[in-house]
Amino acid sequence: MSNHGDSPDQEFIRAAQAISAANDDLHDNARPRSPAEVLEPARAPEPPSGRRRRRTHPIFVLVNGLMSLLVIGLIGVGGLFYFAKQQFDKNGPLEHTTVFVIPKGEGVNAIAERLEREGIISDRRIFVASVIYFKVQERLKAGEYEIRKRSSMRFVLDKLVEGRAVLYKVSIPEGLTSEQIVARLNAHEMLKGEVSEIPPEGSMLPDTYKFSRGMTRQELIDRMQAEQRKFVNRLWEKRQPGLPVKTPKEAIILASIVEKETARADERSRIAGVFVNRLRKGIRLQSDPTIIYGLVGGKASLGRGILKSELEKPTPYNTYKIKGLTPTPIANPGRAAIEAVLNPADTKDLYFVADGTGGHAFSPTLAKHNQNVSQWRKIERERRAKAKAEAKAAAEAGASGQATAGGPVAAATPSLPVAGTASNNSQFEQPVISNLSAETAPGGVSGSLIEGLTISLPPPDGGVPLLMRSPAEANAAAASALAVQSSGAAGAAPPPPKRKPAR
Repeated sequence: MSNHGDSPDQEFIRAAQAISAANDDLHDNARPRSPAEVLEPARAPEPPSGRRRRRTHPIFVLVNGLMSLLVIGLIGVGGLFYFAKQQFDKNGPLEHTTVFVIPKGEGVNAIAERLEREGIISDRRIFVASVIYFKVQERLKAGEYEIRKRSSMRFVLDKLVEGRAVLYKVSIPEGLTSEQIVARLNAHEMLKGEVSEIPPEGSMLPDTYKFSRGMTRQELIDRMQAEQRKFVNRLWEKRQPGLPVKTPKEAIILASIVEKETARADERSRIAGVFVNRLRKGIRLQSDPTIIYGLVGGKASLGRGILKSELEKPTPYNTYKIKGLTPTPIANPGRAAIEAVLNPADTKDLYFVADGTGGHAFSPTLAKHNQNVSQWRKIERERRAKAKAEAKAAAEAGASGQATAGGPVAAATPSLPVAGTASNNSQFEQPVISNLSAETAPGGVSGSLIEGLTISLPPPDGGVPLLMRSPAEANAAAASALAVQSSGAAGAAPPPPKRKPAR
């Protein structure tokens, strides 16, 4: 209520003050803005002091840390990979070319340790990591490797994976028996292991075989047998039609006989043709090498001439007694002999005899064959006379003291070539009787031009006598006989074994 004693101005002032106090109570001391304040832009409200911040969730903290570690790790791995690659590709520490051998069964870690120890690589860990990275743990090959100086780890690893090992070789000549082949393998020091049993005769293909250190002898034999099967099967499909050999085994048997009959490549097909013609006509093969095999088996060398009694000895390999082929091969024939049997020369020949040049004279008829035999006997006669003269001269030189030590023996040995084999041929390791024993002598011819070395046999199957010779023994035996006849021939060899007289 207003006091009636106050003036109007005083009442207005008191009313305004009351209203202001009420507004302060209602609006937290707020006051109405002046027109100037209304026109001013509004200021952003200040955050209340003492307000608490929102807490970050732990999962976000963990993820953030892991991402940071991942980035750091990737940077580290990248750097490490770059360093390892540089080491893997750069030249190695090896100062001189060397040979590194990996035995069978050695693991990756052991290989890497030895490579580092021998100064071939700089860090075995990088090498092992590379093996794992390229996934070649199972592809490192045993063997002997030539490592050039300064070879990088990449080069070394590639070489071990590809198996570019140092290779050795062993040569197996045509015509050796299985027993002789095994002996040759046993003598090679780079091969390992023993051969439990002699392989079947004729089952291996003669050739020059390369191998790496650590290969076993049995593994090489298995390889030789596989090569022969593959070769024979391929040729068998292309064989000449109408052959008397009906199976691959029979082809190998006949090829082994051809192989032992001659060492001349240009004669194999023709000699095979002679045997094929004989088989077709039912004529016995009458081959000297088969007789020797029947007597000594895989040893191959009889060490002397064939005796007449041995020609009559009934063995499964005596082709003077049996018809057809022997039960097994008598040696391991080479490719040329096998090809000759499966594609023999188209000839009518049934006989052949030594021609004095290391080869043979062939003939389709007995009459022509007898002429060839006469020619061969003439050659023998001339050689015998020459040998006798040389032995006599050597004996006289020895008696006068002009001969050197060992001279008479050397001079007394005539230069008689082994018929059917080239004089410079080295493929045979044993004496070879290479004349076809079906060589027939003229009717009524008997006796010997070299006593005890050439004999005439009874006619086979009602035919004419057969001429049997031992040219492999002719050299030493003829010289010995002549040297013994010479007086005072120092060092003369004993006379040849006694033989049954020719009939």
